[in-house]
Amino acid sequence: MSEKKLASDYFMEGLNCAESVIKAYNEEFGTDIPIRVASGLGGGCAVGNLCGAVNGACICASFAKGRDDIGQENPAKTYTKKIMQKTIEHYGTTECKSLKKDRVGCKEIVDFSYEALKEALK
Repeated sequence: MSEKKLASDYFMEGLNCAESVIKAYNEEFGTDIPIRVASGLGGGCAVGNLCGAVNGACICASFAKGRDDIGQENPAKTYTKKIMQKTIEHYGTTECKSLKKDRVGCKEIVDFSYEALKEALK
């Protein structure tokens, strides 16, 4: 029996931070969110803005709790807000360049974001 991988394991194998969170979610929950939707999000959308791992977690929350059409309720915002708030409470920011300035490694934030996602969806 193989051991369950951490989200950061996918990062260490070559996926970016956002892709890694989505891959971990797909593997654990049997979903099929295309990893390519997050390919441009690593490194804070390539310019140090919103952390890709946090962004990837929000994509997963939107997939799990989002709407499919105009006029439907949009509960996904509640879940993404929880992820964002948890990250801000823990690190003081969701901005990639600020996290790196504070020496928060990508492996750490990838695993943190994935756990924040799972906690938010409970």
